[in-house]
Amino acid sequence: MRKLKLTRQARNCIDEAVQHFLANKGLFESFAQALMAYFQNDAKLAPYIHFMKHRIKDPQHLREKLIRKAVRGEVIEKSKLFGRITDLAGIRIIHLHTTQMKRIHDAILAILEEQQLRLVEKPSANCWDVEYETIFRNFGITPRSRGSMYTTVHYVVRANQRTKVTCEVQVRTLMDEVWGEVSHRVNYPTESPSSSCQDQLKVLARLTSGCTRLVDSIFRSHLDESND
Repeated sequence: MRKLKLTRQARNCIDEAVQHFLANKGLFESFAQALMAYFQNDAKLAPYIHFMKHRIKDPQHLREKLIRKAVRGEVIEKSKLFGRITDLAGIRIIHLHTTQMKRIHDAILAILEEQQLRLVEKPSANCWDVEYETIFRNFGITPRSRGSMYTTVHYVVRANQRTKVTCEVQVRTLMDEVWGEVSHRVNYPTESPSSSCQDQLKVLARLTSGCTRLVDSIFRSHLDESND
C-alpha cells in the first residue's frame, strides 16, 4: 500500500485503534463461533447451508481501512472503533439457489430473536441485477444497487454483552462465492492496477450471474416436475 500523508495525531489514533482491536480480538472470535453454532444447529436453517465459514479481520487490513477513512477526513478513535467498523468479525453462509433465501432469511431472524440478539441495521442485499432486486424486495430484504458486480445479503448482528461486539453475516449463492473469492484475492484491500484484470472480473461476474440463473432454473424445473 502506498504511503499516504496523515498527521501524527491521526496515525497515533489508528495505532491505538488497531491495538484496541487486538486486545479484544478474542471477544469477536467467541461471538462469531457462537453464531456459527446457532446457525449450524438450527433445524430450519441447517438444511439450506451448503457450507459456512467465519473470519476475524486481519489487523493489517483494518489498519489500511482506517488509513483510507482518515485520508477522506474520518479519523476513528479507539473508543468509537467497534461502533463504526462492524465487520471485524464475519460469517459467510453459502447456499445453492436464490429461492432458498426467503426461508434462510426467516430462519436467521428467528434465531436472533430466540437468542435475544439484535440487528444493528436492517438486512440488505447488494445487487447489480435489477430482477434480483425485485426478488429480494419481495423477501422483505432491502436491495442496494452496487457496482461491485456480485449479489450478497448482509446482516450486522450485535452481541448481547457490555462490549459492543458485532459480526457481519453474509449470505450468498455458491456461484456468487466463486466471484467473491477470486475478486478478494486480486482486488482487495486495494484494487488491481491491471485494466485487463478489472475487465476479466466484470466478465466473470456476468458468467457467475448467468450460472446462478441457470441453477435457479434447474431447481424450479425439478420442483415443477416433482409436483406433477
